[in-house]
Amino acid sequence: MRTICLSLFLIVTTAFQTAFGQQTIGWSASGQGGAVAAGRSAAVAAGIELLEQNGNAADAAAATLLALSVTDYGLFAIGGEVPFLIYDAKKKEVKVLCGLGRAPRDPKAIEWFYANGIPSRGSMKSAPVPGAVDLCVTALRLYGTKSFEQTVAPTLRLLDTGQPPSQRRRNSAPFYKNQAVMLRKLVEAERNATGTREEKLIAARDRFYKGDVADELESWYISTGSFLRKRDLTAHKTTVEDPVSTVYRGYTVYKCPPWTQGPYLCQTLRLLEGYDLKQMGHLSADYVHVVTESLKLGFADRDAYYGDPAFVRVPMEKLLSDEYTKIRRTLIDMKTASLERRPGDPYNMKPLKAKTQTEGGESTIPVEDTTTCVVADRWGNVVAATPSCNLVGNLPGPSGVTQGNRLRSLNTTPGHPNRILPGKRPRITLTPTLVTKDGKAVIAISVAGGDLQDQTTLNVLLNHIEFGMPPEQAVTAPRFETSHHENSFDPNPNRSVTFGTAGGLRVNTNVSTEVQTELSKRGHRLRTTSGRIAAPVMIQIDHSSGTIYAAGDPRAGRHAAALE
Repeated sequence: MRTICLSLFLIVTTAFQTAFGQQTIGWSASGQGGAVAAGRSAAVAAGIELLEQNGNAADAAAATLLALSVTDYGLFAIGGEVPFLIYDAKKKEVKVLCGLGRAPRDPKAIEWFYANGIPSRGSMKSAPVPGAVDLCVTALRLYGTKSFEQTVAPTLRLLDTGQPPSQRRRNSAPFYKNQAVMLRKLVEAERNATGTREEKLIAARDRFYKGDVADELESWYISTGSFLRKRDLTAHKTTVEDPVSTVYRGYTVYKCPPWTQGPYLCQTLRLLEGYDLKQMGHLSADYVHVVTESLKLGFADRDAYYGDPAFVRVPMEKLLSDEYTKIRRTLIDMKTASLERRPGDPYNMKPLKAKTQTEGGESTIPVEDTTTCVVADRWGNVVAATPSCNLVGNLPGPSGVTQGNRLRSLNTTPGHPNRILPGKRPRITLTPTLVTKDGKAVIAISVAGGDLQDQTTLNVLLNHIEFGMPPEQAVTAPRFETSHHENSFDPNPNRSVTFGTAGGLRVNTNVSTEVQTELSKRGHRLRTTSGRIAAPVMIQIDHSSGTIYAAGDPRAGRHAAALE
């Protein structure tokens, strides 16, 4: 058995380490046999277990995700959603697996939303189709080598022992028992099926979406007032899609399509490539300012144009074009922070579509966080996934399945690209990142934190690419974020009132006081925090040595482990 290598976090006194074999799982690690960085340590251990069994990155990622539904319950659940990026080392390509459920297909349900509004504070009416189970099976079927039974084994052990206890549910025993019963039904379906490994995996998946588990879920939907029905479950499918990408300083950065917020990171990187960030200096006033101003422009286009591309035309090619980037960059004033919302006009190649009102402020919309998962194996395959559920008060059903409120990320605004329609995917904040260089995967990042996710990804990515920080430094360095954007969890049809704080900028307190003073002088509405800003994990692969480096921010309870 390969031993687990890791570097212990020496300056944090809280006990993040959990026993695994004769070693412990900490917050950073390195090795050549594969690595996992995710949420709680027992989920990382599940992924490592599959790598030790000669599983690949897809196998280990599916095991980690299934375990996270227990260890990180509340941040994720088995009824949640998972956008999933995978680099296939043999094919040398990146693909997207969309583990996101859709709105109910019943037109009467959609009519209800337009008449009454999408519930914004927690309701089974805001629940999409559960996507996580099909995502895990699809990843195993298309990219993995293991059975569902092998992959779910670590999770079943967690459920059987009731460990680690769910801190988000005081009485977690019924939840554990019901989820274990449901997962064993899927294992039973796989065992009893005849045919190929793929056919057996499909049998496990079909019991959830078409069989007796689906019947249990439909009864629960009816009793809780949800609009979902068995026909929605039967129609669900994890689609395999091409990613959106851009090249930055020789690195190709891949994101999920605009059913996530991910492509705006590519837009922001395109703007930033016109500046010498390294010369400005890490966390200098110029650096924080230009990154923030670029983020604002990216957010403005996100809020104006992004939506499910199966339903709306998103001008992605134009938004990432050289011409559009060049004209948008002219809007950045290095001396003054913008206090306006400024989407561009990619159709007519104009830098500004219109200056729109910013009527928002501090939001009272409840948001529950997300968790994280990045995996690399010894063959060069890499996965980045961002599992979530956004429960906001929703409780588990009789199958141990808890569903969230992701339909809140749609709206009922006439003509809006992200307005709710039957069977439409919400434009979500969940946004994993994969990066290649010279045709090989070199970086994987996942972040929990809603609208902060790609802002923190940008912090971490620039820390590495521009300033040479290894993962353990990149995920723990001081960060900053802007609230100059719409709240992605507020379905209010009046989009102007969903806007955050015009010019809002929050920085960690260990950003120098001189820089803070200068940023305020430039017009940023500055706040500081001594706490974490979002929750990143990162993997970086050094192909010259074959070493995989993994780390997660320990302040956010992230963990990592690697095999020698």
